[in-house]
Amino acid sequence: QVRLVESGGGLVQTGGSLRLSCVASGTIFRDNVMAWHRQAPGKQRELVAAITIRGSTNYADSVKGRFTISRDNAKNTIYLQMNSLKPEDTAVYYCSINADWGQGTQVTVSS
Repeated sequence: QVRLVESGGGLVQTGGSLRLSCVASGTIFRDNVMAWHRQAPGKQRELVAAITIRGSTNYADSVKGRFTISRDNAKNTIYLQMNSLKPEDTAVYYCSINADWGQGTQVTVSS
């Protein structure tokens, strides 16, 4: 079983930055993909960014050039650096490792 704990969410003004962290613990397959997703009120959950064990990344078009995903394999931790935040980035952000999910952290961007 895998446990994921997110942190770093909060309230920020438009144009500001936040850095999210997610620590995974438990039985973790070596060949894994870790990712950040988000769900805004009334909308479906969407993939924000993903990173493989080897460091290959992909991003949603809406965050390219503003968000950066990274990972520390030794710590089973991923990060999401979010810059130039917009009100439409407001959502609960979840991390995942393969099919396991965290509880989420709220990000609110005020206009």
